[in-house]
Amino acid sequence: MDIPPDWTVTPAPAGGAEAADLLRRYYTDIVGRYYGREAQPHEVDEVLRQEPSRDLDPPTGVFLVGRFRTLTAGCVGVRLLTPEIAELTRLWIAPVARGTGGGPALLAAAEQAAVRMGRRTMRLDTRRDLVEARALYARHGYAEIPAYNRSPYADHWFEKALG
Repeated sequence: MDIPPDWTVTPAPAGGAEAADLLRRYYTDIVGRYYGREAQPHEVDEVLRQEPSRDLDPPTGVFLVGRFRTLTAGCVGVRLLTPEIAELTRLWIAPVARGTGGGPALLAAAEQAAVRMGRRTMRLDTRRDLVEARALYARHGYAEIPAYNRSPYADHWFEKALG
């Protein structure tokens, strides 16, 4: 899977300002979808506290920033679960850049990062309302598996063998 020419994907510190902005935008989007209404700032703050991203930095993971042309337009994290397995998390594309190949670009970059970190398998969890995400994963070879975690926000779990 190649990264489209209008997209670049590079690592960034998960605790840095750029990641903080992207993660706030990500959670604002998915919290709003979860509740079926606009997310409130205090709700996003609470989720950011409940689900810290500090493990998305080496040596336990990586945080990747996607840029569509010059716009910071997406992110994805890779968390190392075991010596063989990585977990995909926080894959998000800004609404203005959806449909431009950003999802596949970030997915490809995350898979490449997991392989570079010595992992042979990628897992992820997602929710039933995130239908676009589930379709993306299925299109790119992810198969549904039994639950591998106890996330209260997960309805579907997927896995893919990495090349």
